[in-house]
Amino acid sequence: MISRIDLRGDALPEGGALRDLLPRAEFDVEAALEKVRPICEDVHHRGTAALIEYAQKFDGVTLEQVRVPSEALKTALAELDPAVRAALEESIRRARIVHREQRRSEHTTQVVPGGTVTEKWVPVERVGLYAPGGRSVYPSSVVMNVVPAQEAGVESIALASPPQKEFGGLPHPTILAACALLGVDEVYAAGGAVAVAMFAYGTSGPDGCPPVNMVTGPGNIWVAAAKRYFTGRIGIDTEAGPTEIAVLADSTADPVHVAADLISQAEHDPLAAAVLVTDSAELADAVEKELEPQVAATKHVEDRIKPALAGKQSAIVLVDSLEDGLKVVDAYGAEHLEIQTADAAAWAARVRNAGAVFVGPWAPVSLGDYCAGSNHVLPTGGCACHSSGLSVQSFLRGIHIVDYTRDALAEVTHHVVTLAEAEDLPAHGAALKARFGWKVPTQ
Repeated sequence: MISRIDLRGDALPEGGALRDLLPRAEFDVEAALEKVRPICEDVHHRGTAALIEYAQKFDGVTLEQVRVPSEALKTALAELDPAVRAALEESIRRARIVHREQRRSEHTTQVVPGGTVTEKWVPVERVGLYAPGGRSVYPSSVVMNVVPAQEAGVESIALASPPQKEFGGLPHPTILAACALLGVDEVYAAGGAVAVAMFAYGTSGPDGCPPVNMVTGPGNIWVAAAKRYFTGRIGIDTEAGPTEIAVLADSTADPVHVAADLISQAEHDPLAAAVLVTDSAELADAVEKELEPQVAATKHVEDRIKPALAGKQSAIVLVDSLEDGLKVVDAYGAEHLEIQTADAAAWAARVRNAGAVFVGPWAPVSLGDYCAGSNHVLPTGGCACHSSGLSVQSFLRGIHIVDYTRDALAEVTHHVVTLAEAEDLPAHGAALKARFGWKVPTQ
């Protein structure tokens, strides 16, 4: 059901050579880019008419309007299962606790007497948030996108989710209910690259969508390709690929827990990655044995879980020691990394590359997906080596405010002029000389 990669016996290679030995899903955004380009430009030129046409083509629904009526949001919340509402409210509460603490404050540094640099943090004016709606419905992604944007102080928030034939062309009602709970009333029935193009270019008309400054949220390869296409025109969080879990475990780990956690990610998508890294062959055997009955007892087996576990992106990786295991998981840079070892907190503290780290047997990835308070919109495909998950900082821009007096400028003018001339940019130096009668102040 799941393959093995044996890295025991020899010294582990370094850097890219080690990464090349590890399993990874094929996710060719560049190829998808060529397919989304004409769709995006069609939305640019035809606006809402293109959105309605693509809803019919891709989602099999006939839309009268793309923006979701406010009454539909109210109805979805009123009809929401009370248990689901309570769970969403708790997820929102915990996310707010964590994200509220992330907001940075303005700070002024005195560089020299009379010379200061202030860094202030300004929220993005308007953002478009995407909530997937393909194989599964993700109201949790609504929470994970909206809460940090709100805590950052974003004034204008719009959300898009694919129209659903089952619900008369509206997004899934649980998505709508989550929006209502969070106070987001600008919601659009649009999916994939079409939604990203709508956000990037904007559409006109009574239910049109004004363009946004930034788009965030996970999605399929078409969403990732559209984000790449619009990079530069809008800000993005990340080009999210298939979801991943890596588990670093030793002989103290419970194979029942490890198997369950691997399966929990595999049920997302046939391209989902489930990777166990361990120095215990006995644990590897026990986990492999445990997968069989747990997979048989769950849902989405043939279309998601089995293909995901059997795919080239998933494996049990055997190493000589936990030190080697740490090198492997750092090279892999997992979206989600569980540490199920003795002294798990100490090993977790040494991790350099992961979207989020889950410590010990009582902090499974599923907790982070919903109610840990952390954010589950995380870097995939090894991007955790250079990128972070979604947070309040994602929606803030740092702006430096430079304030110097005449004396403070005079004191440093000779250095500026020298550097300007060294770069053969004499007008840069002249801009300072002009303030002092075209003479460099004496020191």
